Amino acid sequence: MAKFNRLLKKMRQSLIDIDLAVKGFIVMSEELDLMYLKIQNNQQPLNWIKVGYPSLKPLSSWYVDLLARIDFFQDWLTNGNPNSYWLPGMFFPQGFMTGVLQTHARQYKIAIDALAFAFEFLPEETAGEVGDAPEDGVFVHGLFFDGARWDRAQGCIVDQIPTVMFDTLPVIHFKPQEDFRPDPDDYITPLYKTSLRAGVLSTTGLSTNFVLHVATPSREKESYWIQRGAAMLCMLND
Repeated sequence: MAKFNRLLKKMRQSLIDIDLAVKGFIVMSEELDLMYLKIQNNQQPLNWIKVGYPSLKPLSSWYVDLLARIDFFQDWLTNGNPNSYWLPGMFFPQGFMTGVLQTHARQYKIAIDALAFAFEFLPEETAGEVGDAPEDGVFVHGLFFDGARWDRAQGCIVDQIPTVMFDTLPVIHFKPQEDFRPDPDDYITPLYKTSLRAGVLSTTGLSTNFVLHVATPSREKESYWIQRGAAMLCMLND
């Protein structure tokens, strides 16, 4: 929430400044000039990107996405923990995942290093369809599949439908388990924040784009999906 407040503060002040600069009340600095150009081209201003979250969306849809994220956190703050978490809406999803493991480790007095996530794909498609929160772990919604899709009937990963670039995923139960070992037949799907699938190591030692691997049931060999570049995404580009 502090990171979102910092972004909103930067947006508010820079928009006030650019309005004053356009009217001639203050000097149009290089930063404001670049910001004005980016807004005209429906792109995120660089001064917002510096304090923002990774996103490849154009400015118009990025703004809609930002409002949805703020609404999610406002609801969380006002009404308490949601039954299902919108993982893509978080500034730093890796931190949330670590927090879930820490909570489980403290509750059951297990070393956190011995914990990892198991995954269950639920029949519910949206957060509104989910009942009560799980006893252990968290429900997560809002993810996408790129290079493959989740077959609801077969309960496994399958090829994309022709001309359909991305597929939505149902609600997934992230369940902390001690000494978890995925099924050898599962495809260990990488989850990224954006479709860029590249990032840099942050000061925490984690990637700025990669979140975690999701063990996904599959009837094909892992190499089959690797060659297709199958991955999960937190957000699309439009």
